[in-house]
Amino acid sequence: MSIDAIEQDFREKVCEQVKLSQEGLDRYRVFTPFLFEDGDHLSIVLKKDLSHWVLSDEGHTYMHLTYDIDEKDLQKGSRQKIISNALSAFNVQDRDGELRMAIDQNRYGDSLYSFAQALLKIADVSFLSRERVRSTFMEDFTSLIAEKVPENRRTFNWHDSSRDQQGLYNVDCRVNGMDTPLLVFALPNDDKTRDATISMRQFENWGLRFHSMAVFEDQEVINRKVLARFSDICDKQFSSLGANRDRIERYFRELLKD
Repeated sequence: MSIDAIEQDFREKVCEQVKLSQEGLDRYRVFTPFLFEDGDHLSIVLKKDLSHWVLSDEGHTYMHLTYDIDEKDLQKGSRQKIISNALSAFNVQDRDGELRMAIDQNRYGDSLYSFAQALLKIADVSFLSRERVRSTFMEDFTSLIAEKVPENRRTFNWHDSSRDQQGLYNVDCRVNGMDTPLLVFALPNDDKTRDATISMRQFENWGLRFHSMAVFEDQEVINRKVLARFSDICDKQFSSLGANRDRIERYFRELLKD
């Protein structure tokens, strides 16, 4: 099929706004009206791979997502499930970050439509509802701790079983193996921040020795009075997980040297 015929098939099966622009031998940029939420266009290339035509994003979709999401977080939890489901549903291949679709039986227009839909579905990881985002924050927090702290030196969902048999004063993770253990709190909202403040006050009343650390989902949304009370008692704070991942990892490396 000629390039003019391919372009016409694209227009008939997708929309009239589709255009092709040659960028080299057997390589064409495919312009479509499909956009990411921030207004950027999908990046799609039609090119030959040996004797077959393929559609490719040449790694642009993942790169676009990593402007706001850590690359590691795309490979696990809820985000990874969304991506895997989209790849499977539209028969798209992931080759080390490059998303590709082979065009079979001269079905150019159908393939372009499916490929664009797959890229848009993958971009949905940026539009998780607030509840899904909160879920992802906790998943990301747990995953980071599990990755950086050896299993024998951490306890998730810890409470003092000798003084608090009902588990009223919980800690998201207790890191041990130092002279003084570290209590780590994941804080997505005001309520969780208040609970962490109350827990640490109770630990002090019991005479427990501990250091404390907090990772906020977004510290800027926490009520000022709630944050002020919490800051009076917490030793180390990180205002968000994504923007401070490297600092948090360094903090754990230094801590675990002891």
